[in-house]
Amino acid sequence: MKTVQISLNSIDKVKSFVNDINKFDYDFDLVSGRYVIDAKSIMGIFSLDLSKPIDLNIHAEENMDAVLDVLKPYMI
Repeated sequence: MKTVQISLNSIDKVKSFVNDINKFDYDFDLVSGRYVIDAKSIMGIFSLDLSKPIDLNIHAEENMDAVLDVLKPYMI
């Protein structure tokens, strides 16, 4: 598992983020304070405080470089 900080500060960013990570079969969790939600759930993402950076837990054993390349536009 790897954790990175991301910023999803606009509706368009949230939509493109969900589309990008749905290309992978791995599990992704967003952690904001005491809340942990499935990062592939667009409704779940909108329940978080998007004005602050969010931790993204990536549950992948291989292909981590490919995942991180896709996530570059969102990482802080």
